[in-house]
Amino acid sequence: MDLGYNEHCSYWGDGMNTIVTSEDEILKTSRKLIQQQGWPAVNIRSVAAACGVSVGSIYNYFDSKAALVGATVESVWREIFHRPEDGGVFQDTQACIIWMYGRMEYGGRQYPGFFTLHSLGFMREDKPDGKQRMQQTWQHILKELCSVLEQDSRIRPDAFTEQFTAEKFANVLFSLMLSALLRQDYDPGTVLELVNRILY
Repeated sequence: MDLGYNEHCSYWGDGMNTIVTSEDEILKTSRKLIQQQGWPAVNIRSVAAACGVSVGSIYNYFDSKAALVGATVESVWREIFHRPEDGGVFQDTQACIIWMYGRMEYGGRQYPGFFTLHSLGFMREDKPDGKQRMQQTWQHILKELCSVLEQDSRIRPDAFTEQFTAEKFANVLFSLMLSALLRQDYDPGTVLELVNRILY
């Protein structure tokens, strides 16, 4: 997966244009603005200027700043947790945790303040689109965690019960991950030891 960024959005012709090649190009530019100037830089006008297109061109894809920011939130999460080429990561719980914490550290470096912003801003009721998109991404991560727990052949047969299910433990692991994000603590050692003691 190419995570590189173009210096500007691709567009046709000279001067101010009204056509952007794709929604993905707009989101790439939005992510780059976040990296360079922080979240306040993401708005219709600044993204249009960075893309070298008219404001109307951005509105062809996003009908409001909230929609643009919400889509950018989702695209940042997707970039951070894009599926690795090594499928073996999802066959072993501990390998998956090491990978996840490594990606969290990457996200913290690439997007300073992103995770803190989520806790303070996008979970507020006045950011419904960002909140909804973030929760959808979280559900996807939770589903993957649950799948890993169900496929991990090293887990003891009696590790899970009707009361202590793989789904419930996935929620525990995910809560620990969110806590680590807010603390910016990307050392998975304690979580790995917890998994080792409980599951293996």
